[in-house]
Amino acid sequence: MKKSAEELFLKGYNCAQSVFAAYAGEFGLDPELSLKISASMGGGVGRMREVCGAFSACAMLCGMKFADDSPDPEKKAQIYERVQKLAEEFKARNGSIICAKILDLKKDSPISHRPDPRNPSYYASRPCLKVVKEAALIVEKYILNDKSEKS
Repeated sequence: MKKSAEELFLKGYNCAQSVFAAYAGEFGLDPELSLKISASMGGGVGRMREVCGAFSACAMLCGMKFADDSPDPEKKAQIYERVQKLAEEFKARNGSIICAKILDLKKDSPISHRPDPRNPSYYASRPCLKVVKEAALIVEKYILNDKSEKS
């Protein structure tokens, strides 16, 4: 499935869509719906360069596997703890969970709603494909195979 995440990214889907759609079927979610759900998370949420879309996908998939529909504070604490552990792993692999930091953008870099064209220079100048691959490995290890420490 890691290969599926890479292929989706190379087809032009954003980082969130690539990771989320590659694995959402494991939880019974329709592929087209998974692409729609995750579309707005790309580019650090709506291309605002905030939380990386690949990490957002990890968090959403974590919820699909481990969360329930209870408003119980203890249940919320358990899922938040898992997501925080995923964030630490993601940071260790990518330097941050913040898109702008991963891309090494300057603080005053302009924000546009238009995605950059996907061409050879795009892939050569950005770490996004690597980040998608790393996110996929995290999903496989800590969500699908649950290699996290038990709380």
